[in-house]
Amino acid sequence: MILLSAAESRELDRLSQTKYGIDSWALMRRAGEAVADLTVRRWPDAARGAVTVVAGKGNNGGDGLVAARKLTQTGARVRVLILARPDQLKDDAARAYREFAALGGMAATAGSAAEIDAFFAADETPAAIIDAIFGTGLNAEVRGIARRAIERINQSAAPVVAVDIASGVHADTGAILGVAARAALTVTFGYAKYGHVSYPGAELCGALEIAGIGFAPAAIGDIAPRGRLIESAEASALVAPRAPNTHKGSYGHLLIVAGSYGKSGAAVLAGRGALRGGAGLVTVALPEPALPIAAAGQAELMTEAMPALAGGFAAAGTIARLGGLIGAMDAIAAGPGIGVSAETRALVDWLIREAAAPHRPLLLDADALNAIAASGPECVRAARGPVVLTPHPGEAARLLRTTVAAVNADRVGAACKLAELTGAGVLLKGARTVIVAAGAVAINASGNPGMAAAGMGDVLSGLIGALLAGGMEPRDALTLGAWLHGDAGDRLARRIGPAGYLAGELAAEIPAASGALLASRIPR
Repeated sequence: MILLSAAESRELDRLSQTKYGIDSWALMRRAGEAVADLTVRRWPDAARGAVTVVAGKGNNGGDGLVAARKLTQTGARVRVLILARPDQLKDDAARAYREFAALGGMAATAGSAAEIDAFFAADETPAAIIDAIFGTGLNAEVRGIARRAIERINQSAAPVVAVDIASGVHADTGAILGVAARAALTVTFGYAKYGHVSYPGAELCGALEIAGIGFAPAAIGDIAPRGRLIESAEASALVAPRAPNTHKGSYGHLLIVAGSYGKSGAAVLAGRGALRGGAGLVTVALPEPALPIAAAGQAELMTEAMPALAGGFAAAGTIARLGGLIGAMDAIAAGPGIGVSAETRALVDWLIREAAAPHRPLLLDADALNAIAASGPECVRAARGPVVLTPHPGEAARLLRTTVAAVNADRVGAACKLAELTGAGVLLKGARTVIVAAGAVAINASGNPGMAAAGMGDVLSGLIGALLAGGMEPRDALTLGAWLHGDAGDRLARRIGPAGYLAGELAAEIPAASGALLASRIPR
């Protein structure tokens, strides 16, 4: 699914009108009528029952007034509240008001919180409330009478239909700008926006309907939006059945540099993720004291003992040992459970400068990210081959020298900034994982809160590492890996319960998630 920013949405509207001759009133009329039609489809009582429309003075309000006119024509009892005087409406919004009024429609106006309270106090509980206060252009905190109107909308027992986006939600980040309407249905136009699928705004979106209203098809090509929501259709395009005449050497050899004494489980889980992700061969390199535990934890893994210091990697000896191993590897994943010390910082620096190569991508996760945060994330640019980073918000905050709150307030922006800073592909974990690579932005739709548990990220590292080792481009490996990981968690949540399933169980579910994508590609 294509995702647009607020700026891209404005440009789509502008180009459709100025370059391709689409009439602006025709766009507004179709938008408002789509809102009315989809409201009635969802709540049939709205066709002849009571409906409330709360409209701002801009084009979003105009869409709402068109919906009011269309519902009036079906026989609905429509009450309209405009957060402005009618003479403040401009252009198409003013025309929408005139057409509504020509049918005998009456609109109350509000210039104070008291007038808003009086309007809602006199309102019977409607079949639906249409929120047409703000659209995708909102970029400041909601204040004054708009804030009070949104509060009263949320206090109603009626379902809310948001026009384009729930008023108060930032269209690019999903942030709540002080207060936001809680919609049961959002009707957006042409294409979805980042704020529809990014939390916390996604939680206020309700069901999302995308209405075609006649934007010029060529205009979207002119804009060339880089954002996508990754759902099963997008993920299935990245998988293909294996040819029958292949062998384990056909699917790549992944080296995992992970673990330390007391954290050998991180290496095991990363290894399981790689094996379940389809890697032909997986070698785990870990400090010698931790090796017996890892070797016993997964028989299919090959292991290499590394020189140890205080239970962790001894940099000089490990670098010398790995130097003789990496020539046989197709990809490297490093970081889970290695700890943060001067030794691991030296090891990670060597992996970036010497181990990554054009034919051998490098994935850095967990403690490897903390190591480069200490060294300065710009060091990643020294790599001679592709690098991907898979931080959670805390690690991203350290890399960007900011706070977790700032990262989560604009997850797409944070991932883009980190990709620009490092030159690497970035996968920012969390609810609606964000992927930024090769100039594209993707938000992953799979996954659930039960995945907030120890070891899940280690499995993801191994899974993506396997896809890289199998020859997949970094952007595709991050995208497919995120989907499979989340879908495996969704399968466990349905079968076992919403929480309490384990990272190892999730790894075991990856083949089923992959198989479902393959099955969806087979014509029936």
